[in-house]
Amino acid sequence: MAAAVRRPVAVLAAAALLVLIGAVLALRLEPSAATDTLVGSDTPEYKATQRYHQRFGDDAVIVLVRGPLPRLVLTSDIERVLGLEGCISGNLPAHVSPRGGPGGPCGRLAKTKPVKVVFGPGTFVNESVSQIADEFSSQQAQSQRDALKVARAARRLALARGMAPAQADKLAAQAAQLRQAQFIRDVVRLGIKYGISRPPTLNDRAFVSKLVFSDSRAGTPKARFAYLFPTPDSALIQVRLRPELSEAQRKRAITLIRDAVAMPDWQLRNGGSYVVTGAPVVVADLTDRISRSIVVLLIAALLVMAGTLAVVFRARARLLPLIVAIAAAALTFGGLSLAGASLTMASIAVLPVLIGLTVDYAIQFQSRVQEARADVRHGALLGGPTILTAGAATAAGFLVLSLSPVPMVRGFGILLVVGVVIALIATFTIGAAMLALLRGRVAPAIAARLGALLGPAWRGAGDLLTGTRPALAVGGAFAAAVRGAMRAATTRPERVLGIALAAAALGWVLDTQTHVESDVQKLVPQDLPALRDLRALEDSTGVGGEIDVVVESDKLTEPATVAWMSRYQQRLLKRYGYRAGRGCGRAELCPAFSLPDLFSGGTAGSRTEIEGLLDAVPAYFSQGVITPDRKTATLAFGIRLMPLDDQERVIETMRRELDPPTGVRAQLAGLPVLAAEANARIASPWRRVLQLVAGLLAVALVLLIALRGARRALLPLVPIALATGWSALVLFLTRIPLNPMSVTLGALVIAISTEFSVLLSERYHQERSAGHGAQEALARTYASTGRAVMASGLTAIAGFAVLILSDIRMLRDFGLVTVIDLTVSLLGVMLVLPAALLAEERGVRMPRLALPRWPARARS
Repeated sequence: MAAAVRRPVAVLAAAALLVLIGAVLALRLEPSAATDTLVGSDTPEYKATQRYHQRFGDDAVIVLVRGPLPRLVLTSDIERVLGLEGCISGNLPAHVSPRGGPGGPCGRLAKTKPVKVVFGPGTFVNESVSQIADEFSSQQAQSQRDALKVARAARRLALARGMAPAQADKLAAQAAQLRQAQFIRDVVRLGIKYGISRPPTLNDRAFVSKLVFSDSRAGTPKARFAYLFPTPDSALIQVRLRPELSEAQRKRAITLIRDAVAMPDWQLRNGGSYVVTGAPVVVADLTDRISRSIVVLLIAALLVMAGTLAVVFRARARLLPLIVAIAAAALTFGGLSLAGASLTMASIAVLPVLIGLTVDYAIQFQSRVQEARADVRHGALLGGPTILTAGAATAAGFLVLSLSPVPMVRGFGILLVVGVVIALIATFTIGAAMLALLRGRVAPAIAARLGALLGPAWRGAGDLLTGTRPALAVGGAFAAAVRGAMRAATTRPERVLGIALAAAALGWVLDTQTHVESDVQKLVPQDLPALRDLRALEDSTGVGGEIDVVVESDKLTEPATVAWMSRYQQRLLKRYGYRAGRGCGRAELCPAFSLPDLFSGGTAGSRTEIEGLLDAVPAYFSQGVITPDRKTATLAFGIRLMPLDDQERVIETMRRELDPPTGVRAQLAGLPVLAAEANARIASPWRRVLQLVAGLLAVALVLLIALRGARRALLPLVPIALATGWSALVLFLTRIPLNPMSVTLGALVIAISTEFSVLLSERYHQERSAGHGAQEALARTYASTGRAVMASGLTAIAGFAVLILSDIRMLRDFGLVTVIDLTVSLLGVMLVLPAALLAEERGVRMPRLALPRWPARARS
């Protein structure tokens, strides 16, 4: 600060360069809404999900094909679906030009190859046709070879018995015909049993109908193919991307898949349509929305802060704190970019919060300098240590957020801690340098010129906001209410503390009843196209996500293991309402492609027979359910979209029912499992209580170190601790649900209320040390620091209010709840702290929570 005051121009030039670099780096930040921002990577479920992705591909992009199945699979539309699946897979034959040319979606997918595997009705039918045709041709060729061998053997035997060559040839021909008759007999048996009397083709209606549909009900798909045909009116194309793709590569791949689906070449001509959805698509769309939100929030924050400062901060150069805040924000987010981090929904919320806090520090600093009417260094020496102490305590309160089970909330807390440090540095360097310039020779002339030009506009804006008759009426009523509350706080401090404690206790109790909303579908923008398509998927199929059971063992091909997997699958499907006759529509769980689906009835005899069958199954089918080394397999279930509490109960039942054979390890995986796990952790009221206690202890430790006195350090914590209860009470009364962001509200209230309380209490102690009486010290404190605290508090609240403009519900609810609770906390601290200070000086103990008895001195 001293260097900034001595050489303000040089310091401001260097700061401008750093801020410019920080802003450029901040523009390079990549937004992220990936799963690992909501779920910790150290959980067993997350690790199991990652193993599943590495072996079988990432979460599926779903292409929903809507329309009656007979019109899809029994017409030429099946060829168009097959072409689309081939286009998306990127597996083009050599020297074949892709549809749409090399620069089209098919050509770019073939070049970049982001897709690991595609499962769809077209490829399924085509692979079945190819395998049966190949097997038919192979058997026919083998029959011909066998007939030739039999004919030769018969001719040799006839000649050996002395028959004439003509008679031997006749016997040889008869033996060959007999062998061919055996082949025809086998074909007839197949025809009677399966309807296969000749090599099938893709447009063979009889064969495809026999393959896809159940014999019992016309048009109803077979239950074992529910992962492809979940209902009679829908089919699914599952596109699993490569797990090693970066977020940008995944986003480009999803764009290419959408472009491919929209190509005229694959449009259905018999009443069907496509919808592209799935968890990766929702994440990609949400990422785009995050990018737009940061721009909107930045512009809104600047406008709101400028307007707030114009109204509440009565000082020269009233926009100086905003300049300091912009610099701190640029440096903070530039550092975030240098660290290689991404921009999450939570880190977006840091922007208006950080701007509000920096404006707060700059207002306090500027007010003390202006109040001292001396040089900048002398004013900073009066208020600087207190501002630093309050900032350190605020950072300690934010640091407690690193204990959150949600990674993006941990990042939110750490980024705020770094931002507070940068904000303090910017305040005491950039702010000090600008104030020094304003006290120089050139700056006052410039300021006077600008004041002459802009002064009328500022005064007009202030009069418009505060000078109208309704505003004066509201302001007068509010001021009268505050004066009355202050009078009660200073004349009957014990009663005020008792009422405050009772209200806080009620809030702490009701906090355990506050609902926590962690359903991502409800927290993202409701007009998100991918979310709308995801709901269309559930409406059409009854399935909104997939739960996988990752099974690992050297004994996967043992009959006991296959039988256990089949029993587990059937038991759960029956429990949760799946019936083969009615499909997935009404069931909570639905079958998805699993290892037992490769075997008839869930078993295939001995281990040798099972391994032989796996050898015979085409790699297209087996790669989705078992790894080539046959040490990892999967059981998969489709699950309906449902509240996370209900989803968690289903998953707990699935986990409880797991009882694999000895030597087999089975674990649940998948996005629904991770979401349920995160919900269980976030919704825990005891975790919130522990977070509040940890926040208070962290703040207390900082204040004890900084202020070196237990009573002086702990007294500001009284209104801070009570503020957590008041905010919880207001939150319960407003019935706004918590979410992964607003569940941090307790720690946030502690962190920000700490600054208000410390600044006021320290200024009070300074006034008392100067020889003023208690009442006079309070009056002087609130006339100076109190006014600045109110201005900075309103500015910080305005920063949070900007979040209400976000179209991301999680940020919007977080901003709304924070505005309400910080307003309550600010007013509570302003009113309760005087009562705590006076009660402490009088030696009055805090009343007990149950039915407090007021001391006689207080009643009189």
